Amino acid sequence: MSTASTGAARSRPLLTLIAVCVSCGLLPASLTGTSVALPDLGSDLDASLVTVQWVVNAYNLTFASVMLVAGSLADLLGRRRMFTAGLVVFVLCTAGSALVSEVVVIDVLRGAAGVGAAMVLTAATALLAQSYDGAARARAFGFLGSSFGLGLALGPSLSGFLVGAWGWRSVFLAHAAVAAAVLLLRPALKESRDPKAAGVDYGGATTFSGALFAFTLALVEGPQLGWTHPVVLALAVLSVALMAAFVRIEKRRARPMLELSLLREPKFAAVSLMPVLLAFGFVCLLVFLPSFFIGVNGMSSSRAGLTMLLLSGPVLALPVVSGVLTRRVSTSVLLGVSLLLVAGGAAWLTVLDQDATTAVLAGPLLVIGTGVGISFGLLDGAAVGSVDASRAGMAAGLFNTMRLTGEAVAIAGMGSVLVSLTQSNLRGWSGGDVDGLANQVVQGEIGAAAKELPAAQQADFTAFAAGAYTDALHTVLWLLAAVCALGAPLIMRMLRPAPAAEAPAAADRDDTREPITMGETS
Repeated sequence: MSTASTGAARSRPLLTLIAVCVSCGLLPASLTGTSVALPDLGSDLDASLVTVQWVVNAYNLTFASVMLVAGSLADLLGRRRMFTAGLVVFVLCTAGSALVSEVVVIDVLRGAAGVGAAMVLTAATALLAQSYDGAARARAFGFLGSSFGLGLALGPSLSGFLVGAWGWRSVFLAHAAVAAAVLLLRPALKESRDPKAAGVDYGGATTFSGALFAFTLALVEGPQLGWTHPVVLALAVLSVALMAAFVRIEKRRARPMLELSLLREPKFAAVSLMPVLLAFGFVCLLVFLPSFFIGVNGMSSSRAGLTMLLLSGPVLALPVVSGVLTRRVSTSVLLGVSLLLVAGGAAWLTVLDQDATTAVLAGPLLVIGTGVGISFGLLDGAAVGSVDASRAGMAAGLFNTMRLTGEAVAIAGMGSVLVSLTQSNLRGWSGGDVDGLANQVVQGEIGAAAKELPAAQQADFTAFAAGAYTDALHTVLWLLAAVCALGAPLIMRMLRPAPAAEAPAAADRDDTREPITMGETS
């Protein structure tokens, strides 16, 4: 083999790592970044909160629910082929979202983009697993986790600048452009399939996707129709029934689409639970704080994005620091401390009000970001490293399903709680019936909501509505703090090693510090 060909062969894993990390950082950025564009999008297209919420919910819902099917198809048809097809779908649908002016069409395109994102992520993890072995593989998945965290964190800030400079459509165009650029690395990716792939588990895919869709729809429609409305109750019952059917189907399959038996391993279960908890304490804030900053604090989109850097900034640097800390501190302690920091920061963030300055918000936002930054550098590597190497692909698939499902449920749930609490607070307004205005208030369009009232009442209502929304957000922040505070000791207990396993675990930790080298490939 010539030197040139040898160099090309040796460079393939590194290019694969770049393609995977860039694409998998873009996917969550498309979720949190879009949230900054929602107020401008809703105002420009004169859309209701429910339809605007689905710009985020449709993407996240299909992303989470289709991932299992996408993983099965990637094993059957080829990982590189699925990765490429997913990027093409993502590019076309995301660019299309920037070119249309009907919010319902945007919702549909975002749902389709979520399907493409699921195809990309499932294929990407398999491509990464096949490119590296042993300690290098764990390290590569650590980079993947950091990229995912960076995408979540940087999405709002970068999108804030884009919206301020060129409008909400530029956010979608920028995301499409980055995905298109990743396609240029396709020749460096090595095709592979699972020779034992048994096809798509249509029964499992249908029941899981249906359960998640029904549950999310119930959360979104609850504040609109009432939590005891027959439709909402029927959706909740349907969700439970479909999830029970899914578990039953998967237990009977020789090669299940989702390896639920992994959740019986305490360490893997603990690592998989972490992103679910962080979805409540961090991802929800990335989605909903920009609307509060713009609608209640009166910030511009650019300033809101800059303020969000206080929350996301620590996530940029601390994953590297957390990798160093694992040499001296156990993963269980680091993850427990990260949850406690998020809990403390969420509680502290209740200083947020209509007049809160950036200086007042800096402390709690930095504390939350620090907690999240510590954990994001550990989770993906810990998930893969907590099981046998032969089950790394299954572990990555289940872990990402838990992460994305947690985000979908947390975002929809927090949005519903915010609307319900704001609606309840608005009932204290003495100027008349304003129940129907809670959607606009939570969307950050308090001025538009006030215009529904007589001119003489508009100024008073604007101040009252801002206070009602602020009180609702404070209640949600206390709930988020409680979820993370209660989760910390649970995670630490589940990750605590048995006495006999402490020495091997330490050895494994040392191994994972070995750098990735281009020669360490499968």
